[in-house]
Amino acid sequence: MSAAIPGERLVVSVVTPTLGRPEEVRGLLACLAEQTRLPDEVVLVDAADRDDDATELVVADLAPGLPFPVRHLRGPRGTAVQRNLGVELSEGDTVVLFDDDVRPEPSYLEAALAVLDADEPRAIGGVAGYRPNIHIPAERGGRWRWYRALRLLSTFQPNFYDWRCGYPINAGLQPPFHGVRPIEYMSTSNAVWRREVFDEGLQFDPFFAGYGVLEDAHFALRAGRRWKLVQCGDAVCIELHAAGGGRPDARLMGYKSVVNYWYVFTDVAGPLSFAQKARFWRFQAFELLRLSASAVRRRRSDDLQNLRGRFEGFRAVANGSYRTARA
Repeated sequence: MSAAIPGERLVVSVVTPTLGRPEEVRGLLACLAEQTRLPDEVVLVDAADRDDDATELVVADLAPGLPFPVRHLRGPRGTAVQRNLGVELSEGDTVVLFDDDVRPEPSYLEAALAVLDADEPRAIGGVAGYRPNIHIPAERGGRWRWYRALRLLSTFQPNFYDWRCGYPINAGLQPPFHGVRPIEYMSTSNAVWRREVFDEGLQFDPFFAGYGVLEDAHFALRAGRRWKLVQCGDAVCIELHAAGGGRPDARLMGYKSVVNYWYVFTDVAGPLSFAQKARFWRFQAFELLRLSASAVRRRRSDDLQNLRGRFEGFRAVANGSYRTARA
């Protein structure tokens, strides 16, 4: 679909990937129906097995009573490819990406779209919302105090990227605020994008198969080469972090916490200097020590599996096999 003409009402498509979480989809659709600015369509891309029609049944049950049309599509597994398919088949000139476990407050879309409406130069490509339930109060940010003390990072601005060591600064460090603030990356859990960003050929990288650690940062950092990105403190939502299909095990998360970070760093900041590589591996070494100490203290099997995955990630980067994605 072509870009909206300045001054005209934005046509809004919500795109959501899902896998085996029909009740989360039910909750999201209920929240969308309460928006003060309703979406013009919702596109659900379901990666469940063909014989699993639980989400499809939920959509069929709710659709007649919703104030917008809902399309339920079957797609391949992997949030990156699911989002690409949903964006391609959506019809709006504005694309809103919501995870199925996000619960936007009624004014979310109105607040986020107002930012794009007010952007007369059309320089802003994406607007992120604010998730108060992921905020990390100062007294709980223990590892961040260590990062500062050891000077492992060169910036601590939330939603910014450390271009010296390849680490995105946690969005949860941002306290509540009103208005907008510039950012460098944003989560796909809740993001409002101009259609032109996708029309220019940008897609989510299929490298991020399965649970796509950093697929959102990678997309946003590439979009940031051309567009400004902002966060709107008045577009508020809650992210439930629901259990269920699509969540990785600890070993896979450990693996991706090395491999995916390296992949993004080399792609958006490469070719890397010796200093950048050294800073990246210094940070990874600290994380290994921190998690090892936690494993000894807590004696949890998940910690040991995470460490195992990280060692496998180190090996994959060293021998170059990391480019073959693991779901």
